[in-house]
Amino acid sequence: MLIPLAPVLAVQAWRTVRRTPRLDPAAGDERGFAAGPHPGTGPDYRVVVLGESTAVGVGASRHAEALPGFLAEALRDRLRRGVAWSLSGENGATARRITTGLVPAPDGCAADLVVVTTGINDLIRRRPLRRWTADVTELIAVLRDRYPGARLLVAGMPPVHRFPALPRPLRSVLGARARAMDVITSEAAAVGGAVHVPMDEAMARDRRLFASDGFHPSAAGYRAWAQDLARAAVPAPEPGLPAQHTPPAGAVPPRTVN
Repeated sequence: MLIPLAPVLAVQAWRTVRRTPRLDPAAGDERGFAAGPHPGTGPDYRVVVLGESTAVGVGASRHAEALPGFLAEALRDRLRRGVAWSLSGENGATARRITTGLVPAPDGCAADLVVVTTGINDLIRRRPLRRWTADVTELIAVLRDRYPGARLLVAGMPPVHRFPALPRPLRSVLGARARAMDVITSEAAAVGGAVHVPMDEAMARDRRLFASDGFHPSAAGYRAWAQDLARAAVPAPEPGLPAQHTPPAGAVPPRTVN
């Protein structure tokens, strides 16, 4: 079915690249802290965010108002303790690039939670699904080895089939590919002891959650996404457990089924 559409898809892709605004990564420190309600009463919860353009806040003005900062705030509210965050990312990074060049070297500081965002650049570059499977599997294994005691969240592919920046039929074709990649990511996460967190498709229906390029999240989009990730990182307590109960580091909650 795609062969007759190939010329149309090529033209649409070319026009989209030319017309889409190029946004810079967020500015500000790549480390931060969300103070808890009772400073000095216990160890801080430590979060590492790494990955592609969404990890470095493309579409937001500052990291504190992008995924790392908003995630720290959401976790603080759920845990009732201070949350320290850091990030390592690169605009345009593929899964392979993250594995080989963006995973921080051991510095003596452990992490309680690691969040990785990846996939969109492999999608754009038409990475074969077989190689994507190998890439994301290796990335999860490297992160699990680097942060053995941490809970590892792998963000799901965004709902590309709803991106305002993409015209049809290009949007539909890329969206179908993204969904196939997301299934692979979910399976690799389950095997590798990570948690796959699907992105809520409802977010893509609100234009306010997109940045001006119609491709990346806005600050409001990062905030909504961070809330979803925080809920996956710190699930609601079971009946009888106190609200501030924190699962042991490295524990894996039930995987969400797409």
